[in-house]
Amino acid sequence: MNSLSILLLITGYFSLLIIISYLTSKDDSNDVFFKAKRQSPWYVVAFGMVGASLSGVTFISVPGWIDGSQFSYFQVVLGYMIGYVVVAFVLMPIYYQSNITSIYEYLEKRFGVVSHKTGAFFFFISRVLGAAFRLFLVAIVLQRFVFDAWDIPFEITVIISILLIWIYTNKGGIKTIVWTDTLQTLFMILAVILSIYFINKNMGWSFSEFLISDELKEYSKIWVTDSFLERSYFLKSFLGGVFITICMTGLDQDMMQKNLTCKSLGDAQKNMISFSIVLVVVTFLFMLLGALLFIYAKKHHIEVPLMDGSPKTDLLFPEIALNSGLGITLAITFMLGLIAAAYSSADSALTSLTTSFCVDFLSIEKKPQERQKRIRKNTHIAMSIVLVITIIIFKHILSRNVIDSLLTVASYTYGPLLGLFAFGIFTKHQLRDKYVWIIAVIAVILTSIIGNIPPENLGGYVVGYELLPLNGLITFLGLLCIKKSNKHQKLPL
Repeated sequence: MNSLSILLLITGYFSLLIIISYLTSKDDSNDVFFKAKRQSPWYVVAFGMVGASLSGVTFISVPGWIDGSQFSYFQVVLGYMIGYVVVAFVLMPIYYQSNITSIYEYLEKRFGVVSHKTGAFFFFISRVLGAAFRLFLVAIVLQRFVFDAWDIPFEITVIISILLIWIYTNKGGIKTIVWTDTLQTLFMILAVILSIYFINKNMGWSFSEFLISDELKEYSKIWVTDSFLERSYFLKSFLGGVFITICMTGLDQDMMQKNLTCKSLGDAQKNMISFSIVLVVVTFLFMLLGALLFIYAKKHHIEVPLMDGSPKTDLLFPEIALNSGLGITLAITFMLGLIAAAYSSADSALTSLTTSFCVDFLSIEKKPQERQKRIRKNTHIAMSIVLVITIIIFKHILSRNVIDSLLTVASYTYGPLLGLFAFGIFTKHQLRDKYVWIIAVIAVILTSIIGNIPPENLGGYVVGYELLPLNGLITFLGLLCIKKSNKHQKLPL
């Protein structure tokens, strides 16, 4: 599939998204942009959230990770399911009861302004980095397989990618995204299913023959139970998955903003539980695809593509789909799936960053009514520029597998949110609000120090995803040190 064909495909795809945007954004109000007037059908939100949660990171990076980690990531995915139950039945009732636009408004009602700003700040950092990770992947694929042929710099590729998102989210915001994510999830799931089908067909296998093949057994180890010292030990991965979900979904404005567009708490809970089941199944399909890619590459002597002189397993899927002669159908399927996966998470990230910055930092609801829409639109442009700059920086500093990097960064940035919300929900204490940001910063620093201790200094223990709950625990204990005495306390919301 040549670069011109890919570009025409992208153009057609975004034309479709812009049509959906036009149909869903006739009401250009802030209430629609931020909350979709809380009229979204729960089943539409649930299906669309699958694509937003998986993103381009799952689409490319999970298959690319199989050679190094086999199926051990599935231990983390199983933990996700428990995390979604906690989000549905612990956090969602609080958000709906509080009737908030940004979930970090809860922290102000519970503790005060500084707690609110601290929570919003850590979300802002987390989501900028997370969205940049996801878009970085699609940008490097577009660069390698489209724009390099025309000597267009990577920076221009990134700007075009963000500009396209800005165009179709500029008016309708979260209402548009609820519907575009549904389309994008459909394309992504079709892509992984058809990719497995076409590659198996080329290998002369049926799907069932692939599942029982000796080749698959070389890549399909799930359980890591030999030693607690290992980074991917089952209990560490499972608990890490639980807390990753609680933080990256339940304490994340990006993911919760979609849930808060549902008509009622009951609808939002149905959405969360059904979405979690579909997500586990689809993620397992991506891991099967990853194993199949490496089996196919080994059989046909396909080398892992290089990026800046180093092998980049994240590029194996696009290399096989576009350059290995498997046919135009697989190439089109891959490109549609990739674009859908990448933009279904990036568009909601841009909208949630705009929402959080307007509500949490600019207090947009306190501004004159005639200025509110202009403030939102200017913020939307500013958030686009922030994402462009961050992605360009990543090109020069990122060397690890993207999904591993993403989850590692989450361990540092979401920990203070975990500690703050846990303290608010599970204790009746009030805080000396002005010191909250200091506790949060100290927790991140201590977690970073622990995460970088060499294994030989810990008796061979390799620190993994348990850093996230540890960070939350450090924050929680730190908050105990600044709680007010009983006579100053009031009941929490």
